[in-house]
Amino acid sequence: MITNISIVSVFVQDQDASKKFYTEVLGFAEKDDITLGDGYRWCTVVHPAQPELQVNLAVPGPPLAPEMVEAIRRSQDQGAMHGLGLTVDDCRATFEELSAKGVEFMQPPSRRPYGTEALCRDNSGNWLVLVEPSDGYTADDFD
Repeated sequence: MITNISIVSVFVQDQDASKKFYTEVLGFAEKDDITLGDGYRWCTVVHPAQPELQVNLAVPGPPLAPEMVEAIRRSQDQGAMHGLGLTVDDCRATFEELSAKGVEFMQPPSRRPYGTEALCRDNSGNWLVLVEPSDGYTADDFD
């Protein structure tokens, strides 16, 4: 029986730079950083409040076909890769904090039926959705 989600993977361009971004900018903690056979590197970070969920910072490569690797890299260069949804306690404050750290935002905090969200990119072009959940808004509540 499946009991939970324990690992999610995000394709990154540079594991060292991404590990630094996720730990120093977003506040995650390093979990594993191991080089395995054939030079494959298993690099994960976790959020301190949810250490059971590892985020694998993966560079596109084998066993993916070269054409797929190239397509992923093109998408990264265009900033078009989906990444993670992150829960925040105050979306506007988190927006200000991360903007001050140089994080590129594609959408400032905006009210949605499920909460207030902002959309930014990590240093590899992956979309990060920041969501401050709510109990629901009415149509009159939208920005």
